[in-house]
Amino acid sequence: MKAIYLQTLLCACLVSTAQAQDHKVKFELTPFGAYRFGGTFEVEDSSGSYDFNDSSSFGLILNVPHSANTQLEILYSKQSTEAEFNAATPNDPVIDIDLQTLQLGGTYQFEGDKVIPYIAATLGGMHVQANSTGSASDTFWSGSFGLGVLISPHSRVGLRLEARAYGTLAKSSTSLLCESGPNISGCAIRIKGDLLTQIETFAGVVFRF
Repeated sequence: MKAIYLQTLLCACLVSTAQAQDHKVKFELTPFGAYRFGGTFEVEDSSGSYDFNDSSSFGLILNVPHSANTQLEILYSKQSTEAEFNAATPNDPVIDIDLQTLQLGGTYQFEGDKVIPYIAATLGGMHVQANSTGSASDTFWSGSFGLGVLISPHSRVGLRLEARAYGTLAKSSTSLLCESGPNISGCAIRIKGDLLTQIETFAGVVFRF
C-alpha cells in the first residue's frame, strides 16, 4: 500500500509540474532602476540653454504577449533632476525638474534560449514639472526606442537589461512651465521648438504571471 501511495503521489507531482510548465504567461511586470543621461532645452531670445543633469530614475513596465515573438508594452518612468542654465551670466539659475513618462508600444524578441535579445519601441507623453515659484507643468509628445536582453526568459522570474533612447518634441516657441493669475505670473523656462533627447540604461526584475 505504501508503494502504491508513493507512486500515486509521484505521478501527481509530475503532472502538476508539467501543467505548471505548460501554463502560458498572461502578462509580465518589470520594476526597474535606471540612470538617465542628457537633455537640453534651448532658451528663447538667448544663446544659452538649460541642460539636464544626469541622474537616476525608476519605473515600471507591463508586457502582454501578442504573438510568438511580439509583446504589447506599457512603460512608466520618472526622473528627478536639475536643469542648469549654461550661459556665462552671474548667478546662473538651477531649477529642480521632475520628468514623468507614460508610453505605449511593443517589443520584438529574437531567437534564444537562456538569453533573448529584443528591440522595443513606444510612443506617448512626457510630463515636465518644475519645482519653482510661478511654474505649473507641461506635457509633450514623446517616443522611445530600446535594445536589450532578457535573461532566464522561460522562468517565472527573470532579468531585463536595456539601453533606451528618448525623444521628446517641445512645442515651437512655447512657454514651458508657466503659470498666470491674479497673484502670480511667470515662467520657469521659455524655450524654442526643440527635440529633447536622453539616453537611459536600466536593469529590472521580470515577474511573469
